Amino acid sequence: MGLQIYNTLTRMKEAFVSQIPGKANVYVCGPTVYGYIHIGNARPMIVFDVVRSYLENQNYEVNYVVNFTDVDDKLIRKAEEMGTTVPEVAEMFIQAYYEDLDGLNIPRATANPRVTDSMETIIDFIKDLESKGYAYASGGDVFFRTKKFPDYGKLSGQNLSELQFGIRIDVDERKENPEDFVLWKAAKPGEIHWSSPWGEGRPGWHIECSAMSRELLGDTLDIHGGGQDLQFPHHECEIAQSEAATGKPLAKYWMHNGYINIDGEKMSKSLGNGILVKDLRTEYKCEAIRYFMLSTHYRNPLNFSTEIMAQAERSVERIANAAGNLRHRLKAATDGSGEVTPEWGAKLRDIRAVFHAKMQDDFNTPDAITAMFEWVNEVNSLLQQPIVYRADLEAAQKLFDEMNSILRIAKEEEAELLDNDIEALIAERVEARKMKNWARADAIRDLLDAQGILLEDTPQGMRWRRK
Repeated sequence: MGLQIYNTLTRMKEAFVSQIPGKANVYVCGPTVYGYIHIGNARPMIVFDVVRSYLENQNYEVNYVVNFTDVDDKLIRKAEEMGTTVPEVAEMFIQAYYEDLDGLNIPRATANPRVTDSMETIIDFIKDLESKGYAYASGGDVFFRTKKFPDYGKLSGQNLSELQFGIRIDVDERKENPEDFVLWKAAKPGEIHWSSPWGEGRPGWHIECSAMSRELLGDTLDIHGGGQDLQFPHHECEIAQSEAATGKPLAKYWMHNGYINIDGEKMSKSLGNGILVKDLRTEYKCEAIRYFMLSTHYRNPLNFSTEIMAQAERSVERIANAAGNLRHRLKAATDGSGEVTPEWGAKLRDIRAVFHAKMQDDFNTPDAITAMFEWVNEVNSLLQQPIVYRADLEAAQKLFDEMNSILRIAKEEEAELLDNDIEALIAERVEARKMKNWARADAIRDLLDAQGILLEDTPQGMRWRRK
């Protein structure tokens, strides 16, 4: 069948065919870095991490870009509240984002472009739109003429006359039409700003992703992803300005993940029911958080509750126990002929076939997880046998490693730390505490504790011993 992706633009599943064979260009809208990321932000982080991992499993070279919006109204207000600058606020929360990324076992993107590093590219993009008649300056701002782009609304399935109710803006007499959106905003007194042909100011939100994605990945992306909340107006506006500039589709495939509810209610600031990822990570294992996120299809709503998380913890523990028991049995396995027994080989092939069939069906991770549990059941039965052949165990280990490298819902076995490694980690922890990098210091302490290393403060400094 091959990989099928549900394309939000066409509202159907389509066979994935990248523009360049063996390469996939993927752009995912990243966070606005004015605070710690919440559980809603974590869902696309994990969902598109799995998309990337599966594409790599299918032998694609993935160019994976996630942007940072590091200047906008929220950052300006946050800087005022904290009595600091916008760049300092951005840097603080970008580092916090990376800590959460690491804590969720998500590899870094190929690139994380920042708006403030892309200003020349953004200004040139707006100038191009202005020269083509799609943009106009008014009252110090620059706006996009939505009526000049006939396809505006094609992603959300609405026409211009229907869209006005969904645009949460005040009436602005400087606009030619209410649906027009801002590309460049004139700076208010005291605000961070950049020079431009239209005066001192900064970009509007929508133009940033169009400019950065084009600079790093070209005119047409293979996949553009993000949360369902970005479909309109953000992605709709991206399409309009990008396709107006290039005359080409912005993306072949559009993917949007669903919302997260908290105890059956929509997560919102007004309800005060948001959960920060940094807090979530102190309560639950990384693998359980990933399991929770992947146990529901990415396009469907996802409900968070302590009961659901407790179930996720039990599930990942069951998987990890089976994998650990297999590794332990390998140490005393019978060599045998060196060939996988036919019946066992057939079972593993069936499990692998189901796993990939589900992943190729629009990244159906819930059913892929079910295939992993079938692996758990079969391995647990195998391990009950008095004689187990090494080749059978190694084949089971290979399949597990493949599935888990995509979903990463079971913790990999950690090798015992050598004395030199322990000394180096302790030195790093001491330095981290000096720099007040408490997150890294705590992470090293937890790592050492998990390895059975006891730290002791003495008059001569930090010492360690094995428990």
